[in-house]
Formats: sequence, C-alpha cells, structure tokens
Amino acid sequence: MTTAMMGVWTAEQVRGIAGPPGPATLIPAVATADRSALDPARLYWDMWPVQDAAGHRVTIAGRQMWMALTAPDRGDPALRHFEAKIHWLERKDECWYDLGPVLPSGRTVPYEREWAGSALLDDGVVTLFFTAAGTSARAGGYQQELWAAHAAVGADGWPGEWSDPAPLVTGYGPHYMPADAHEGEAGKIKAFRDPAYFRDPADGAEYIAFTASLAGSGSAFNGALGMARRTPSGWVLTPPCLHAEGVNNELERAHLVFHGKHYYAFWSTQTVTFAEGLRHAPGGLYGMVADSMAGPWRPLNGTGLVLANPADRPQQTYSWYVDASLTVCSFVDVLPDGSFGGLPAPLMQLELEGEKAALRPLASQSAA
Repeated sequence: MTTAMMGVWTAEQVRGIAGPPGPATLIPAVATADRSALDPARLYWDMWPVQDAAGHRVTIAGRQMWMALTAPDRGDPALRHFEAKIHWLERKDECWYDLGPVLPSGRTVPYEREWAGSALLDDGVVTLFFTAAGTSARAGGYQQELWAAHAAVGADGWPGEWSDPAPLVTGYGPHYMPADAHEGEAGKIKAFRDPAYFRDPADGAEYIAFTASLAGSGSAFNGALGMARRTPSGWVLTPPCLHAEGVNNELERAHLVFHGKHYYAFWSTQTVTFAEGLRHAPGGLYGMVADSMAGPWRPLNGTGLVLANPADRPQQTYSWYVDASLTVCSFVDVLPDGSFGGLPAPLMQLELEGEKAALRPLASQSAA
C-alpha cells in the first residue's frame, strides 16, 4: 500500500448527495426502546460481533457472542464516554443479554477506560483489539491508543485468563496526528481509535484498520481511515487507506470487509463533523470499494453514502459496523422523544454488488 494509491473522499463526491435518503439507503425508523434483557441501569453503544479471520461471526461455547461499550446511566449520556467498559453481550432468541466485563478489573493499566474495537477468534485464541482512552493519572482526558489483550479458549469452550493488555503500536507515526490531548470536545477531537482486524484473503496479510486524523493537513477536517500491518516484529503503522481532508473530521468505527472479490472500507460519521458547505450530508454509514488492498478506492454509490437515518430522525442510530455476512449492527442514539436510547438497534442486512450498496428490503431481512 503506497501513498500514491491512497483513497480520497472528496467534497465533490459528498455534494452528489441530494435530498433525503431513498429506499435503498434509508434506515428504518426506530419507534421505541427495546432493552431486551439488558441491565436497565446501564447504557450500551458501539458494538461488534466476535469474528473469525475472514470476518464471519462465530459462536463461543455455543453462544452467539458480541461485545459493546457500556457504562452506568448517570442521567447525562455524555458522561458515559468517561466510564466506558467493554462487556460481553449474548444474542439469544432475538434478545440481548449482558454477561459482564470482557477484561477483568483490578489490573494496573495506564489508561482510564475502554473505547471501541473488534474481537477475533482464531486458532483457539480470542483477541480483543480496543481503544485505550484517557490516562489513569488524570481523569477525563481524550488521549487514545490502540491496545489488545488475548485469552486462550479452555476445555469448556470459553476464554480463560486474559493476558495483560498491551499497546499494538508505539506512537502515532509520520502519517497520523497524535490523539494525545487531555481537553477536547465531542466531534472535534482528533482520532487514533476503533481498531478493527482484517486479514487479506489474497495473501494472508493481517491489518488493523482504525479511525485516524491525517498528519500534515492544513484543514481542521482531516479524518482518515488509518492502517497498521502485522510484521514478524509486530504491528507497524502504514499510510492511511483513505482520507477525507477538507471534507470530514471523523471517519469513525473504520473497518474493512471482503465480499465478492472486492474490498470494502466502511466508516460512520455525523453531519456536524462535515466541513462547512457539506453539512447537507446525513449522519450515516459511508464506504468505498477497491479491487485490492492497494486501491484505487472508489466511493460506493458514487458519493460514499451507504445508509442514512430518516430525515426527520437524523440522529436515531449511530456507529454502524458491517461483518462478512453483511449484517450491520449499530446502537439507538436519539429516540423520537429526544431522549438517549443507549441500547442495540435492530440488525440490518446490506447488499453489495461492486460499487453499489443497498439495504436489503425489510421483507427479506435475515440478520438475526
């Protein structure tokens, strides 16, 4: 992957988004909050399934296991970001169950809390890739690093003792702005988070895609889809897969999916993180497609827009994540009455064909 082949999400492409989302990109309305069997005293957001190396969902000890960020409900949803911890979620009979923290408490770590990532089950070992946020020395910061921990699956089919969490990379490299500021504001902070594992079926090379900010940019809107590649000596940062310089500040929950001989890069973003003059674009799932990891990367549907919230409910769901079955998960953000949802949103199913992406019609949805 070279800088010359780096994809660019351009203002011209975003300007091609016209009018409210059509049926192919429209996320169905979420009318009520269905907490399933989750803890009513907690908030849940930013979720992902446990996957194999090809990106397919797996079961652990016969259970369909997911992970999500969660925090106690303090009455102000903004506070959840400063107490976030990753919990196991089991999906059973179309309900969600909270099975408690993934990583044990009590270990001394330099970060304050856990933000989003991904989970891999490969060769009998579960690896959690996650964002180490803040610092243990001073509460409430926006510092971000990419970390991981792993646990071997025991005879009972369940992960055993977890390794001590450790950083994937050192520093931020020449291509990415540091995300080391203590002070910040949601939507405006710089990014180095959301590590998502991907294995290239062409050659077996292993990558981590992540949400980043482009170094050396002259724009405050410098979101990028960062990349690290595994080498014999460990993970090494490489140039971004693509960037949105001058267009958008945050390409959140960045991840890669291989489908139908094509490589798909997906990310989530919000209207408020677009540059001025581009804020007609809806909050939604966006993406690009390429024929190889080397690119070139082309915007899906001509503009990059894959899925969008209804025009009258522009913030109803957020943080979309696509697995190899093209199942899309997200969380309920703002309910019709204006309150915070804080729970998993209904699963959806995508259809991908080359440079075209669409939501499978409700009548044929099969993402259970």
